[in-house]
Amino acid sequence: MDHAADAHRTDLMTITRHVLNEQSKHPESRGDFTILLSHIVLGCKFVCSAVNKAGLAKLIGLAGETNVQGEEQKKLDVLSNEVFIKALVSSGRTCILVSEEDEEATFVEPSHRGKYCVVFDPLDGSSNIDCGVSIGTIFGIYAIYDGHDPKLEDVLQPGKNMLAAGYCMYGSSCTFVLSTGSGVNGFTLDPSLGEFILTHPDIKIPKKGKIYSVNEGNAKNWDGPTAKYVEKCKYPTDGSPSKSLRYIGSMVADVHRTLLYGGVFLYPADKKSPNGKLRVLYEVFPMSFLMEQAGGQAFTGKERALDLVPKKIHDRSPIFLGSYDDVEEIKTLYAAEEQK
Repeated sequence: MDHAADAHRTDLMTITRHVLNEQSKHPESRGDFTILLSHIVLGCKFVCSAVNKAGLAKLIGLAGETNVQGEEQKKLDVLSNEVFIKALVSSGRTCILVSEEDEEATFVEPSHRGKYCVVFDPLDGSSNIDCGVSIGTIFGIYAIYDGHDPKLEDVLQPGKNMLAAGYCMYGSSCTFVLSTGSGVNGFTLDPSLGEFILTHPDIKIPKKGKIYSVNEGNAKNWDGPTAKYVEKCKYPTDGSPSKSLRYIGSMVADVHRTLLYGGVFLYPADKKSPNGKLRVLYEVFPMSFLMEQAGGQAFTGKERALDLVPKKIHDRSPIFLGSYDDVEEIKTLYAAEEQK
């Protein structure tokens, strides 16, 4: 038995160690934020386990209900939502929860209240469950000014006010990507330890990428700038090579690839969805927060994504996010369209 190797494994940077290190930079901290994150991590481990055995446990298929978005709920959606609500409430650090699956926000009972609001999509990309494509959980955390008397308006803040955001991707491995406002770090679940280990420290998105990611099946409904940008990706006029199209249809997986390899992820408004399709609070904001923290940009077609102020908890928005230079090109096309 290699005792030296075993000893070395105890020196790994786990997500708990990482968060505690971040906490130590804030002497005034009482550890509430760290406790909240540990409950989110626990929820992700539970969902990861459920996803891995979904077929065996008969969790694949429809639960016979529809959610607030009118989407048929998969059994795993329902389970994941319950897991995160229980994990977040039991942390004792939250006062309002907003889930993609619930029509109304959840106000935590006064005896369990804390000062944080968590917005989350418990299982993004769930239409891909049956075919084994990567799916994931997306979340964002806000501070609430008065945790004793929280109001719905406290949730409707611009994304730039977020304290932290992240996602957990359930694929060939379980990957947890997190930003607490000072860069982006990626962790991979080691099944033998049951711990997330730091495997992608200080993620920086390339300034320009070779990939664009969009559902081209909607091309006939796009506006001018989106159509021009995709045309330019396929048939560049400046002699540069064409970009490659990669589209999985699971936002977590598409954004994860974009974050690591560069390029741009687009979900524009179109004639079918004039306000876009992705939800502002728990899809657009967390991913935009991560993208900016990694050195990229996020744009709605009108403004910086994190400046957007939602009016309702399930508001939608177009989104273009990814490498700085690629998003800048899209912004230029929209600016030119406005001047016409």
